[in-house]
Amino acid sequence: MAKVELIMPKMGESVAEATVIQWLKNVGESIELDESVIEIATDKVDSEIPSTVKGILLEQRFQKDDVVKVGEIVAIIETDGDSEVTNIEKDESIEELEESIEELEESIEELEESIESIKSDINIPSSIQNKKFYSPLVKNIAQKEGINQQELSQINGTGKDKRVTKNDILNYIKSKVQTSTKKENNSNIFSEISSVKDSSKTIQKFDSSDTEIIEMSRMRKLIAEHMVMSKSTSPHVTSFNEVDMSNIVNWRNKIKDKFSTRENQKITYTPIIIEAIVKAIIDLPMINISVEKDNIIKHKKINIGMATALPSGNLIVPVIKNSSEKNLLGLTKSVNDLSFRARNGKLVPDDTNGGTFTFTNVGTFGSVMGTPIINQPQVAILAAGVIQKKPSVVETEYGDAIVVRHKMFLSLSYDHRVVDGALGGSFLKRIAHYLESFDVNREI
Repeated sequence: MAKVELIMPKMGESVAEATVIQWLKNVGESIELDESVIEIATDKVDSEIPSTVKGILLEQRFQKDDVVKVGEIVAIIETDGDSEVTNIEKDESIEELEESIEELEESIEELEESIESIKSDINIPSSIQNKKFYSPLVKNIAQKEGINQQELSQINGTGKDKRVTKNDILNYIKSKVQTSTKKENNSNIFSEISSVKDSSKTIQKFDSSDTEIIEMSRMRKLIAEHMVMSKSTSPHVTSFNEVDMSNIVNWRNKIKDKFSTRENQKITYTPIIIEAIVKAIIDLPMINISVEKDNIIKHKKINIGMATALPSGNLIVPVIKNSSEKNLLGLTKSVNDLSFRARNGKLVPDDTNGGTFTFTNVGTFGSVMGTPIINQPQVAILAAGVIQKKPSVVETEYGDAIVVRHKMFLSLSYDHRVVDGALGGSFLKRIAHYLESFDVNREI
């Protein structure tokens, strides 16, 4: 019988690891070629790893919620054949090597104790005698755990001449953690008691019969963490601009039925707005950047992420790669394809990576405008509100007139560390210009 390794595959550019959601096959079960064995998740997309052979699942290397790096072995599958997996033997060798290293460390400790015993018999000045000796192993553990020299000197040693051994420092760390946890619990209890006593603070209590506790899904937890991280990373500023969308509304109404018949898909306002964003980025490329510590990274490619609501209520941001290389028809097909696959759970990890600018259409849900949170590590995000008919003053050859126009608010949130108001305002105005000057006679 042969043993075949099932490897965590590369799932796209910049995806280095994934989390195990669940095993679809148990140890001992038969597996067909290309049959899914394990379900995994990156930071946004869930997917499955299929078997590369037909056989029986012999071993599961990871458990639920474990994080697995790309290239690591997730399972061993037994098939018909004669060869054995060499990596298993390597793993056993590694275990033996680790045991040998541990034995060697203990021998070094014993040797150092003997050296200290010899030193104690030699007449050494009291200033040196009072200075405790610590083995390299103990010093290394202390350094990793953040224990300074003063704290280290307070640990009671059980070795020869009260020397601190490996077990001594490990026991000290263990007791320190337990003490810290107890203090924290006591502090929390004290805080709760204090808040009850403090008349200026009100603790709102709910009857358990009137409430329902809903645990956040894995995706919702990731979204929450990403949003908090973004707000704490960059100072957000939001600018607004009202845009006259009348030309675009009239043009779309004129061609949408013909387009639907010809292409067998709908044309929405999203690809039209994305086209205007791309044109504005070409004009003002310092919006298409990201920040890494004190460095500004200017991206040559324009990859537009589009926020998409899922049936579960969560949000995902698939990315239109190389948007500047697509015409309006290409953008429309990309938008429709990514939206469909997002809502049906068909995205792959690479579909959500590499974005350099994000667009979200809050008008889809009837919102007039929004103040979106930047999708880190990008520096700007655009939101489009609902398109509404409004009375508007326009200039004509006969003078000013009040007419009904289709208006929409755009809101641009940007990172004020690197994008000032002049650039943010100019970029937003440029998008509005491209939308308002849309050619009503355009062919697609």
